[in-house]
Amino acid sequence: MLNTVYKDAIMNRDKMLSVLRGPKFEQILQKARENWVQYQPTKYEAVIAGIDSSFNNTKFQGIELWAATAVSIKSNGEILADLHDSGLGSDIDISRIASKMEIDACEKTVDEVDLVLMDGSLHSQFMTRQSTLDTLMVKTMKKKNNVIFIAKTSNTKKQFEKLGSLAGDIFYYNHINKSPGFSKLFVEKKYGHDKTIASTFVRLSESTPIIKLEFLGEDHPEEEIKKELNKLYKNSVGGYPYALKLAHNNCKISDKELSKMVSLLGLSNEIGSREVLG
Repeated sequence: MLNTVYKDAIMNRDKMLSVLRGPKFEQILQKARENWVQYQPTKYEAVIAGIDSSFNNTKFQGIELWAATAVSIKSNGEILADLHDSGLGSDIDISRIASKMEIDACEKTVDEVDLVLMDGSLHSQFMTRQSTLDTLMVKTMKKKNNVIFIAKTSNTKKQFEKLGSLAGDIFYYNHINKSPGFSKLFVEKKYGHDKTIASTFVRLSESTPIIKLEFLGEDHPEEEIKKELNKLYKNSVGGYPYALKLAHNNCKISDKELSKMVSLLGLSNEIGSREVLG
């Protein structure tokens, strides 16, 4: 059956891909070109730290074993914050725990480096409507105004929705050129004045993937963006900040590691326990 599905997909490839383009594809690309600022970053010495979190869980007999971590690490490998927690319970909001850890790691980092890079999207932080965490995040970001959220992928469809865009904004920027630069700042105020998010899609080097940068507040002139790109350019590999690669590698809780935790706690022999997927 799968072979038939594959065969049909290949035969209908052009028709399927045409859906991505849509009737206003060229018009949207033209708008994207107008928004794009060509800029070749230059290396600028800066101390940068990346922050990321991870969580995992497994359930048995209505009880959940969970673990969460968050790491702040500099581009040279120096760890500034290594936070972790775990426990047994039910209906645990692990994502909230991990989010709080990220903010705590950020608090411990803002005074130690020139630039703090948070993995993911500031939208995700504000969309949860967790007022206590939101307030803490805003306060932390405003302390030195040196915190940026960075996402490798983005599904937002805000910039070209009036033109009938079908794909995410990043799709159209990826189709206009392969040159380094950034898109003009896009401002969103839907979370309230104190939670305004300004975003830009950037490419640090020729033919590298586009990444999305999110700033708190709307006052970020082009010269500021260029300075931040210069800092990132010096500390990136393949167009992506090395500190964030390190943060991801140092905080990830794999299924294998959670299985080891189950074994160490003597839970693996519990009746009805579910083995963690490998």
